[in-house]
Amino acid sequence: MSAPPAHSPMLARLAEQRATGVLLRDTGALYLDGGAVVHAESPAAPGIEVLLTAGGRLTPRQWREAVDAAGADCATGRWLVEHRRIAAGELEISRLGALHDAAYFVLAPAAGPTRFRHGVRHWFGSLGAVAVPAVEGEALRRRRLLETLWPHPALDTAPVTPLRAGAASAGPAHLPRGQAAVLALADGARTPSAIAALLGRPAFHALVHVRRLAALGLVETPRHTPGQEQPARAPAWLQSIGDTPDAALLRRLLVALERL
Repeated sequence: MSAPPAHSPMLARLAEQRATGVLLRDTGALYLDGGAVVHAESPAAPGIEVLLTAGGRLTPRQWREAVDAAGADCATGRWLVEHRRIAAGELEISRLGALHDAAYFVLAPAAGPTRFRHGVRHWFGSLGAVAVPAVEGEALRRRRLLETLWPHPALDTAPVTPLRAGAASAGPAHLPRGQAAVLALADGARTPSAIAALLGRPAFHALVHVRRLAALGLVETPRHTPGQEQPARAPAWLQSIGDTPDAALLRRLLVALERL
């Protein structure tokens, strides 16, 4: 199964027209300036304010100070740099991370109808732009990566549910730190996006960890629904090695063999 293209015909036309405004979909919004993307936001992705505050780079008070002082002028980012709350390079890394994180959800194949409001600017401000093909290409790359890890998109929005008693509180000792942190917050109610917000990390990082945990048999893969491809179920011999370092590779091989 190949990942569908992260492409919006309207977005392509707006890029050609060098439009300025906001493109709205059910899953979020892309802000354009001169036909390029300057900001993105989605309910499924922690915003830049979460990445900066929950991540420990700014205090909530410093963030509110910047928004109160410059948000109305759409210059929050510039204010933070000019008042030396954060270095320009560090802020740019965070901004681009938040942009691509949200754009992944905005450009999802089932994101619903697309509409555009001309002239709208984002309160954070425009510190730099990313060409539309680059944004679409990165969204597609991420979708393909997730598919190679464990081909079940429903994991991206479903509550993360541990499959083993005590897995959320302890977890296998060999798990990388990122996966262990996600598993520790998995309670059967929090989605990957909610876990990412608690960690102060991009949502895509949580999606990668959840897919890998599912491939290892440590979190539940949502059941098949009509119109959705049924993921491969691991046989008993493969489930028995779910805690080994090579389990993810073996599960991906199983998926490939069953497709053949």
